[in-house]
Amino acid sequence: MEIVRLLFFSLSGFIFGSFFVVVGLRLPKQQPFTTERSCCPNCCIRLSWFELIPVLSYAFLKRSCRHCKNKISSIYPIIEILTAAMFTISYSIIGWNPELVVALLVSSLLIICLVSDIFYMVIPNQLLLFFLPVFMLLRVLEPLDPWWDTFQGGLVGLLIPLLVVIVSHGGMGMGDVKLFGLLGIVLGTTNLVLSFVLASIIGSIIGLVLLAYNQISLGKPTPFAPYIVIGTWIAYFYGDAMIHWYMTRFFTLH
Repeated sequence: MEIVRLLFFSLSGFIFGSFFVVVGLRLPKQQPFTTERSCCPNCCIRLSWFELIPVLSYAFLKRSCRHCKNKISSIYPIIEILTAAMFTISYSIIGWNPELVVALLVSSLLIICLVSDIFYMVIPNQLLLFFLPVFMLLRVLEPLDPWWDTFQGGLVGLLIPLLVVIVSHGGMGMGDVKLFGLLGIVLGTTNLVLSFVLASIIGSIIGLVLLAYNQISLGKPTPFAPYIVIGTWIAYFYGDAMIHWYMTRFFTLH
């Protein structure tokens, strides 16, 4: 039975991941993503069902549109695999628990933001406003300890990156600021701070590597969402354990 459940969340992740790519690509351009069928972004021909099978269609079609032969972006299978992994890991760690709904929705939000930020350097307000009441309701039903940490986490999530924006004169986008504010509602204060620190450290390290290999230019804006995804993912699942280890390792009185 456990294998069946893991397969269920894995397959669900592949399917939803394919949908999240469409949302991330269309929402910033104000294009409908629920009423119009998927089409090739180059020739605009609507795709058949066998061209929309997650990962498999990308492989069988040899990474090209069968109509115009234009190359299909690798972002599709990458996001589908990533979403499947996040859904499966969420269930593996949390199990059948109301918090699993929170984990799946956080994963969904992060994936859509990742796609949107990579392609357009934008995190759509509509997306954040959609998830705001959802997360607030979920934190009423499945509260943090203490319960008011939801509101404090949201406030801190706005203030810390906003301070970075002010001090750095635009070193971080306002979309990132609002995203951290929303994530603070889910994570609470301590884990929100941890996610911000992790995202900043990981982003700095990867940025220096890319700069060294001339993959990015100094002073040119780059997407920060990939690092927010990593930092939030680590803080959400392992934040309490990491903070407990840190406090007992460095602040325990002997």
